[in-house]
Amino acid sequence: MPQSPEAYVDTSALIAFADRSDTWHALFCRLFSDPPRLITSPLVVAEGHGWFLKRYDRTKALQFLAMVESIDALRVIPTDARDIEAATKLMRRFSDQDLTLVDAVGLHAIGTRKTGVCWSTDRHLGITGAKLAIHVS
Repeated sequence: MPQSPEAYVDTSALIAFADRSDTWHALFCRLFSDPPRLITSPLVVAEGHGWFLKRYDRTKALQFLAMVESIDALRVIPTDARDIEAATKLMRRFSDQDLTLVDAVGLHAIGTRKTGVCWSTDRHLGITGAKLAIHVS
């Protein structure tokens, strides 16, 4: 049986999955219950950790990291200087969008790995053609 295509996981999807008060919590609970192969960047993990640290506390931030580690289908792919350089070019190309470096690294990963789906609630992560989970679910 062929494997499902992989999906890129953005910070907003991980936050929605972990935070019961998030509008998209139920959707991402459903998606993470039977996921395809998933990839994300270390920048996403760092951004999510920082979000929980600022919004809640150290304990919640560490729980977030433990949750990420526990998702068997999720692989954190390496991000290096070449990825940052490519992401910077994407930010310049889409300078009319409010892309963070984290977003742009994700867009670069989606493009280079030909990942067709992005698990995100941030609509601008679909600007290069990836289908957002909030539209395909």
